[in-house]
Amino acid sequence: MEDKLRILEDLNMMYIRQIALSLQDSNIQKKIDHEIRMRDGACKLLAACSQREQALEASKSLLTCNTRIMAYMSELQRMKEAQVMQRVALRSEGPTDDRLPCKGKVAISDLRIPLMWKDTEYFKNKGELHRCAVFCLLQVGAEIHDTDMVIVDRTLTDICFDNTIVFSEASPGFELRVELYSCCSEEDYSTGSTPRKLASKLSSSLGRSAGKKLRVAMDPGACSPISNGGGATLLLPLPTVVGPKYHLLAHTTLSLSHVQDSFRTHDLSISGNEECSHWVPLYGSVCCRLAAQPHCMTQQMMSGCLKVKQFGGDPQSWTNVYGVLKGTNLFCYHRQEDVEANIEPAFTISINKKTRIRASEKDLHNKAQSICISNHYGGEEVTHTLSADSREDTHRWMEAFWQQFYDMSQWKQCCDDLMKIELPSPRKPTLVTSKQGSLYHEMGKTATQIVQNTWRSHGNTPQFHQLSGWLVSDNPAGEEAGCGGPGLAWLHVVCGCKTSWKYCQIL
Repeated sequence: MEDKLRILEDLNMMYIRQIALSLQDSNIQKKIDHEIRMRDGACKLLAACSQREQALEASKSLLTCNTRIMAYMSELQRMKEAQVMQRVALRSEGPTDDRLPCKGKVAISDLRIPLMWKDTEYFKNKGELHRCAVFCLLQVGAEIHDTDMVIVDRTLTDICFDNTIVFSEASPGFELRVELYSCCSEEDYSTGSTPRKLASKLSSSLGRSAGKKLRVAMDPGACSPISNGGGATLLLPLPTVVGPKYHLLAHTTLSLSHVQDSFRTHDLSISGNEECSHWVPLYGSVCCRLAAQPHCMTQQMMSGCLKVKQFGGDPQSWTNVYGVLKGTNLFCYHRQEDVEANIEPAFTISINKKTRIRASEKDLHNKAQSICISNHYGGEEVTHTLSADSREDTHRWMEAFWQQFYDMSQWKQCCDDLMKIELPSPRKPTLVTSKQGSLYHEMGKTATQIVQNTWRSHGNTPQFHQLSGWLVSDNPAGEEAGCGGPGLAWLHVVCGCKTSWKYCQIL
């Protein structure tokens, strides 16, 4: 994939820039340039890595950047094709329906991939302990996210990803592709030792004389290909990036039909087999929660001043309200300020898939059509009549209602009830804990709390500090106090006497 990407960059980068310029969209070009810089940084980091975990993370970043670059290039080409098709449609005869459904948020969380180990491996704990680093790439259109990396061995029964991935601009026809990548984590990925290891293997095969020349050629000296100096050069090509390689292990594609506000199981298509070094015994399914929030359910699609004639009221009585169309309701407030102040609306009119809306006859006083909204409650039809200030406003409200119904028909079950989506928390860097987990140090921490509580119970408040495992007191109790007060006979502290500091035992 990397070689294909390099060829595409060399041959088509100028063409891509010309496409972006013709589309007058510099944003996607900036994204491509950003990912190219990120990829170059990942390559440099991978070349400098000496630790296994660092190399695995750098290789993961490299794969993610490459995938994003390819996705942005495909999106740019798709935009160009859409522009050409739009021009052709304008030249053709006949009206065209330019109504498009609203976008929305699609979130996937609680990713669980069950494993199926052999009984000799999991229950009897026999065989070589095989470890792999795995992570998921999730893509909707040109938007790509990755999960955290997880180390998998036979002690795990499931691969769990705690990340919540949110795609903010998805259409109802979205296809969420989930790809599981794996890499064997048992190999040595130190790039500095790789040429010497190769030289040692070749020297043993070529003999002492030829092997000696080969080792000299591979050392980073004046005659090394790395320094591009004079003298003999090694003709073997050096790889552009030395390090771990991730391989596609399994994948699946989720769509709108899979969206449900609950935890569900989906089938996985497995790409690897047991002979691969990156193999992980998958059960063949993935469990997750896939939720969606269309913009028509979370945003104000239309708002403005209205006159409402409620059902069963005086036919000549109209109520002035400020209407807000959002989700499956038309919220009617007394004033516009009530919306900003989060005050409860005066009343609410349901706008759902079963609601019927029609334009009534022209009003003699307003000289504009009214809008009739009919709903069924308990077998009875309830109708509200709306009237706007002008014919143009009435037309805008009617168009907003038709757009709302169209969005509901496209997003289907996502518009029945508002699904909950928890915002993903920012990723925290891996904490490197100090290797002071011995009983000696833990006893020191616990002893500090015990001594402080003991002195406080006797009316004293000394300040204790932990220095190299010993407890030091700043309390000038002196010999007169005799370090009085019950305590622990095994605990030694430093007592601040008037004459000198000395060790004493709490009696």
